[in-house]
Amino acid sequence: MGRKIEPATKDAASLRIGGLTRLTTIDYPGELAAVLFCQGCPWRCRYCHNRDLLDPDADTMMHWREAIQFLTQRRGLLDAVVFSGGEPTAQQALPAAMSEARGLGFKIGLHTSGAYPKRLRRLLPLLDWVGLDIKALSEDYDRITGVDGSGKPAWKSLSLLLESGIALEIRTTVMPDWTPPKVAAIAHALADAGVKDYTLQGCDIHHALHRNLPEIRFPLRKLAGQIETGRFASFSLREV
Repeated sequence: MGRKIEPATKDAASLRIGGLTRLTTIDYPGELAAVLFCQGCPWRCRYCHNRDLLDPDADTMMHWREAIQFLTQRRGLLDAVVFSGGEPTAQQALPAAMSEARGLGFKIGLHTSGAYPKRLRRLLPLLDWVGLDIKALSEDYDRITGVDGSGKPAWKSLSLLLESGIALEIRTTVMPDWTPPKVAAIAHALADAGVKDYTLQGCDIHHALHRNLPEIRFPLRKLAGQIETGRFASFSLREV
């Protein structure tokens, strides 16, 4: 489904890297981490603010050998490496790259939309923590991603991760025209599925991929007002 963007090889050296954050305390909860941003994404979410990472054929920031050299120098200083994007699982080189980073002693984190559940399943033995974006109820995905049927793989990925027992944070970025009942419906569906750690994120309409997004109707705290937050072990709001 969507655009075909995967490279032809599984060698870690072919991982296409569009950016690097050398130190972060927020991209892997409780750990000092570096973030590698993988180039390419099959979806075109209307509120996406990482437009430079969407094109799989765009110029890359660095080669994998430079990334692994950097990580080698940070052993003992960093705890984890997070693979973000774009959509990291779009690249066949991802498992090999994760294995090399894990071989240096780092915990491995993943930020993903869940677009490729079969590939995600193969990654599970390599993962210590995942931040999964659940964008909407399954039937509402297409309006956000621009790709028909995109909700099904995302919610399948959620099921895989919940079954795996891997530490997991679910995040939903609210569309600017959503109402409190709509947001509560998504949150409660996630609670029903077994989600324990949930974050609601604001939408940055000023840096969005689509310039015609409507103005924000409700502040984030009001949008969350109808959520039964006690159904989650951890519930948080992440403002823009």
